[in-house]
Amino acid sequence: MNTVNDITKDFGTLYYPKSALVFYETKGTDTAMYVEHFDMDNNGTPINAHPLTVREANVLAKSLQTDEEKNTAFLKPKGILPTNILHINPNAEKGTVLWYTKAQQRQLYFVDSLGIPNGMAQVPPMLWLASKSSLTVFALASDRRPTEKTPLHYAPFFNIYEKGNVCMGTVSIDIKNSASVEEFIQAWEHYFFNSYFSHSLCENLTKKNIVNLWKDLINTDKPFPKEVLKKNNKTLKNLL
Repeated sequence: MNTVNDITKDFGTLYYPKSALVFYETKGTDTAMYVEHFDMDNNGTPINAHPLTVREANVLAKSLQTDEEKNTAFLKPKGILPTNILHINPNAEKGTVLWYTKAQQRQLYFVDSLGIPNGMAQVPPMLWLASKSSLTVFALASDRRPTEKTPLHYAPFFNIYEKGNVCMGTVSIDIKNSASVEEFIQAWEHYFFNSYFSHSLCENLTKKNIVNLWKDLINTDKPFPKEVLKKNNKTLKNLL
């Protein structure tokens, strides 16, 4: 005898049928159309058939318009474009933002095995390039707004590959289609600095041992020593 297992608990978000529209059309060259609206009972069976009302049509139109507006809102600024944003590709699927941040103090987190306590530390000026699902970061030598000719340096952090792309590990990235450019960059900076730095993916990203570097900086007011940054033979233009 076969046993039937209920696997619906293993699904993601479940959607239940609520209503249905049936379109009727007459035959011939001079056709006419009629739309009928059905409610659904708890079993998903169409009931209560009736002509589609103006109110129901307006609710449907508003819903479709709202979804369309959300998709076209991706990476649009809330007001005047922030001055630290250098380039935007607003494509809903492959959109990217290039921006920079000045030297600042941030809360940093490290896994226990590194022997570095969690705490506040000064980080260098940074250049960020992000899509919905990936992040690449570099360090900059000064707080000045970078140009196409500005040389890039390896970002002096753990969890970063030689090309600058960041390994986010188990961090769940959730960038919505309706995210403004301000929300987008704020989310990525949050994901980066609020995840745990765990391991070095590339040797010699800095001129000083990276573990000792952060041991010296964490929980102090010392400015980040820019002399430890290493150029990576790229300029900002290589990212455009």
